[in-house]
Amino acid sequence: MKKRTTTILAMLMILSMILSACASGGSNSPPSGGNTSEGGPELKAGAVLGVGGLGDQSFNDLVYAGLERAQSELGVDFDYAEPKQASDFELFLREMAVDGEYAVIIAIGFEQQDALTTVAAEFPDQKFGFIDGVVEAPNIVSYTTAEEQASFLVGAMAGLVKADAAAYGLGDAQEIGFVGALNIPLINKFRAGYEAGARYVNPEISVRGDYVGSFDDITTAKEIANTINANGADIIYHAAGGAGLGVFQSTAENNGLSIGCNSNQNYIDPDHIMASMLKRVDVITFDIVQSAFTEGAFQGGATVEVGLADEGVGYTCEQSNISVSQEILDQVESLKDEIVKGTLIIPSETDAVDAFLAENQYHS
Repeated sequence: MKKRTTTILAMLMILSMILSACASGGSNSPPSGGNTSEGGPELKAGAVLGVGGLGDQSFNDLVYAGLERAQSELGVDFDYAEPKQASDFELFLREMAVDGEYAVIIAIGFEQQDALTTVAAEFPDQKFGFIDGVVEAPNIVSYTTAEEQASFLVGAMAGLVKADAAAYGLGDAQEIGFVGALNIPLINKFRAGYEAGARYVNPEISVRGDYVGSFDDITTAKEIANTINANGADIIYHAAGGAGLGVFQSTAENNGLSIGCNSNQNYIDPDHIMASMLKRVDVITFDIVQSAFTEGAFQGGATVEVGLADEGVGYTCEQSNISVSQEILDQVESLKDEIVKGTLIIPSETDAVDAFLAENQYHS
């Protein structure tokens, strides 16, 4: 495994190779997967992470965990790149594709959609995986997740805890909070599910929310959380990537509660983080790598959505010191069963929450 870095020299070499290929009418695409011809080097997996890179204790770290699992269980080596800004995406994707070393190259995050669309078209024989977005192309398998389903469950937990606020040392105001990275459809799937879950079990509650403007601005996330808390919302759920660490700082200083996102973040502050929504991109990453190294398994052109039914999303209270009552946990698990069975169809857009609540009535 190694981290990819790009220099001016490397960029010039890449440009030279592309121009040479165009002049000859050929392609610099690597083989479509598996090992190279007998006696040749074995192919690897490559990944271009989201801005912010490793150490976000969230999305990027989960992808890395999936790559490590592939290395351990499948013997597949891997490289990864940590873009500093969105303009780096296309550069890193193209650099990996030109190299011809990778059975599959994984693009992480919806922000890479345009870059992936461009590079995948240039290298039609190179397999790509796309996590958190959809690009329809025969050499790309796209994965999306039903974030709203798991967000509904942690929202229901927050609504039920807030209904018994005194038992958890919380204020009486029936308000909870949400901090998102960006005001976009993907992040609003988290918000819609969270609000629907909270209001479904606790009709008196309201949700205050705001957006950071990025996935890595911890300071702004903390300021937003402080403002939300000052208005009585002392349980705050974040869907803000690495910026979510600012939410945890705020709830700790204000003695409130927070809910983590993507990975189990409860250990970061077990006295104030009561649960975490799980988005198993580590499993998705492993699945993409495994399919690329398994004959006939790679689903180029397909879009795969994972949710509660296939454990692609979920929640956990493990490693938290907040003792959520068994009664509440049982109610949340009951809601999970209804979602898996298809009895409850959770809204994925904020504008659809009111209609969902009008059509569905909670029975504890």
